[in-house]
Amino acid sequence: MSQPRPRSHRLFSYSSSSLVLVPRPRFSCLCSRSHAPRGNALSRTLRVLFPRRGASPLPRSHAERGSEIKSRGRGTRTIEERRWLPLKGGPFFRNQKSEIRNQRFLLLPLAALAAILAAYFLFWRRGGDPLVVYCAHDAVYSEKILRDFERETGIPVTPVFDTEATKSLGLIERLIREKDAPRCDVFWNNELLGTLDLKERGLLVPYHGPGAARIPLAFKDRDGCWTGFAARMRVWIVNTKKLAATDRAVAKALQGDLKRVAIAKPIFGTTLTHYSVLWQHWGPEKLKAWHKDWRQRGVVEARGNAHVKDLVAEGVCDLGLTDTDDFFVAWDASKPVDMLPFTLDGGQTICIPNTVAIIKGTRRLERAQKLVDYLLSARTEEALAMSSARQVPLGYSDDQWPISHPRVNDTQSGQVLGLAPHVPLAYPLGSLGPARAACLAWLRTEYER
Repeated sequence: MSQPRPRSHRLFSYSSSSLVLVPRPRFSCLCSRSHAPRGNALSRTLRVLFPRRGASPLPRSHAERGSEIKSRGRGTRTIEERRWLPLKGGPFFRNQKSEIRNQRFLLLPLAALAAILAAYFLFWRRGGDPLVVYCAHDAVYSEKILRDFERETGIPVTPVFDTEATKSLGLIERLIREKDAPRCDVFWNNELLGTLDLKERGLLVPYHGPGAARIPLAFKDRDGCWTGFAARMRVWIVNTKKLAATDRAVAKALQGDLKRVAIAKPIFGTTLTHYSVLWQHWGPEKLKAWHKDWRQRGVVEARGNAHVKDLVAEGVCDLGLTDTDDFFVAWDASKPVDMLPFTLDGGQTICIPNTVAIIKGTRRLERAQKLVDYLLSARTEEALAMSSARQVPLGYSDDQWPISHPRVNDTQSGQVLGLAPHVPLAYPLGSLGPARAACLAWLRTEYER
């Protein structure tokens, strides 16, 4: 059985005069700044860096002994005693030169650590944790807006995008899976129906901010769970080398064989919104019969709206259903295309806004609200109108259109203004939640069997 440690070998000593605990491997006396044991490296370093006025940075007993040995002359000094002699040009002893140098080098990592902490608090903590944004809108249009917000507010943003084929359904399913431990703070959707599904599941936080005040009631939730902005429309894209962009020519092309007509698979994106509108407007039975008839007549089912645009622009198909932003991509590429708004029986159009919502459970609510207001601002709508997508602003009346930016040419301005009269004719989408759920359940049985 081991014996208890003797009292003289205690690991630490305490003194009310110095108020410090010091290691005492060899000394039993307590040190102060002027009487420190040699084993206390911290005390020696402090004494060297901050000596008392008029006092030697070494213990007084050491200095006295060094003076005594020096006064005896060279012939009487032993090798051990020479170690106590002061070095030339300084008060340090020979056996302490390397030790003092090492103590000074210890300050280098401490200085580096201080610099790292200063950078952390000055630059990173100023913005806080990144704001996570799930974004179903095309990155080519949305990423610049998010980076502008990041630069102007100092709030870091981490965007998460999805693929063309699965958006926005892929992000919506991810948000549903993460409902118990949400990672997303703000959801920027490129359509509305998925956002309605999230509201019905109780995954959105109401917010009535200043940005929503400028948006018409038809394009925002009365409870404040979501708000629409910068809309696009469902249109026929026509290859002008094959077909005239008129209602009569399109109606004639839809008779008989449909092997030169394209539409995206309706289980994703705005084509799902299109089908949901027809489900509610026509009724389920009429939509199912129409869908079956088109497939039997050989309609080309593309991977997405961009694929529809490519098929028509390259002349593989004569016409197809897509969105205005995809049409303008082909137009800007000088492809032989034109468009015609898709209309229902009563002349109503399908106008699909972007939507923004705050996810329930976010730990960055205040910063999320700032981003929502930024996206709903006139500046963001103008930026999307001036982009190649030419999305139609919703927060302006007929005499307030801001399409006078020097980067916007007359043709682009006229195209955005030409879409504006179709916005008031838009089919109401705010009540499509049940229709979307029923329509999607039926479509999954059609495409997953």
